[in-house]
Amino acid sequence: MSEKILVIDDDKPTVEYVSGVLKRRGFEVVEAYCAQGGLRQAYSNQPDLVLLDVDLPDKDGWEMCRQLREMSDMPIIFLSARRDKGDIIKGLDIGADDYVTKPWDDDELIARIHARLRRSPRTNLSEELVFNQGDFRINFMNREVWIRKSLKHLTPKEFNLLAVLVRNAGRVVTRTELVTEAWGDEYSDAIDSLKLYIHYLRQKIETNPQQPEYILTSRGVGYRFIKR
Repeated sequence: MSEKILVIDDDKPTVEYVSGVLKRRGFEVVEAYCAQGGLRQAYSNQPDLVLLDVDLPDKDGWEMCRQLREMSDMPIIFLSARRDKGDIIKGLDIGADDYVTKPWDDDELIARIHARLRRSPRTNLSEELVFNQGDFRINFMNREVWIRKSLKHLTPKEFNLLAVLVRNAGRVVTRTELVTEAWGDEYSDAIDSLKLYIHYLRQKIETNPQQPEYILTSRGVGYRFIKR
């Protein structure tokens, strides 16, 4: 079975060119021209690797990368016209596996794709998109949280915090790690705000916020989502 590559770029000629290169090398290709379309394709087609542009019309590639990384550990390669060293470092820091600048050499791009695929075992994305535990359910794709069959309305910041904690269920996530993974490196100095947001989360998802059953505090370190 040929590996499936999801190409996300708002420039149609670029998508068509990349798709042609990939198909000639034996890959199956899925295309998307915006972030939301890319998320839908990732969910429905379960690609083995994603090629992602930074500049998308509805959401920048940085945030798109974070959301894809919340879904799965599948390889993500930025394919971007942004050649600044700072952009490359940022792309790798937020979770991408590689960063290729335009214009690129087709043979080199294919070699990088093969290298990433060799290091990445095939995973079932549909399973990774949903976490179920007793009365708690989170859908990373739809960004929905259900507790005791009740839909909880979380802000984007609250949801991102909860998603990181759930992805690391059973492990203490340090405050610095939690802030940077959930909100990005630019929020690394926002640790003082974390306690308040955890308070907001507990008010929304805990039966008794004073005696939490989902999010526990590890004093002086960080927080842990209970894994049962």
